[in-house]
Amino acid sequence: MIPPLVTGLASDVFRPLQAMVPRRWTQPGPLVPVLRFSGAIGSVTPLRPGVTLSTSAPAIQRAFSYRGAQAVAIQINSPGGSPVQSTLIYKRIRALADEKSLPVYVFAEDVMASGGYLLALAGDEIYADASSIVGSIGVVSASFGFHELINKIGVDRRVYTVGERKAILDPFQPEKEEDVRHLKTIQKDVHEMFVALVRERRGRKVEGQGDKLFDGAFWSGKQALELGLVDGLSDVRTKMREKFGKDVRLKLVQPERSLFRRRIPGVMSMIDGGEPMGAGWADEFISAIETRALWSRFGL
Repeated sequence: MIPPLVTGLASDVFRPLQAMVPRRWTQPGPLVPVLRFSGAIGSVTPLRPGVTLSTSAPAIQRAFSYRGAQAVAIQINSPGGSPVQSTLIYKRIRALADEKSLPVYVFAEDVMASGGYLLALAGDEIYADASSIVGSIGVVSASFGFHELINKIGVDRRVYTVGERKAILDPFQPEKEEDVRHLKTIQKDVHEMFVALVRERRGRKVEGQGDKLFDGAFWSGKQALELGLVDGLSDVRTKMREKFGKDVRLKLVQPERSLFRRRIPGVMSMIDGGEPMGAGWADEFISAIETRALWSRFGL
């Protein structure tokens, strides 16, 4: 056992040194893990995954598992994409928020639209920059019609199916009204789910706005605040310091790179922007066009 006198002398010796050490080293501030969802939502191509539950779930789990965390912050920069993946990620975040009793704060970057806004509804509070693009609460499907082109260049399209409607909306065949009606029925179901979720999560903040919020339009962050789609204009660092003090620690929680990505550099150079190889180049090229089109809808 160390005599009290020795203990007291040790304290006297180290006290001046402790005064020289930054306070955050000896008394760390509140912890807020930060998740970031950036890019199109859904599988872009097999080798170029977008934001999906499978790619995001480990990071989401870690963010809600830090001992002593005061909240979870989420940054979103997405023009949308798959409504299914948006909903799956939303449900996972809400389930963990309820299980861990942690508040969730969401922050828009450039764009938080369509499926990106659906993700944002997982937040107990939503913030944006005044110039962020917010909204686009609607459903869109886009395609091309090539049937006249292939007729002009003399290409014979051959499709064999079992089930007379298996090839509906084939871009190489003339469009049929009954096929379009079928697609719009599905879109209507998805849209109604989206609208119901907005009304459930935003509550009285969007009451009185009528259906204009749900016609697919998008707004600036400043306008979104007036419409009740966000709770304020701020960024993650500023707001978390307001909520938890200037000593708050923001810890970015990123998805882990898969073994596939780490061990196959030749393939990954293609995926990460290098020259595409083999038969997959067409998928990669089309994917890039479609992703670019998602962003360009919002002027980016």
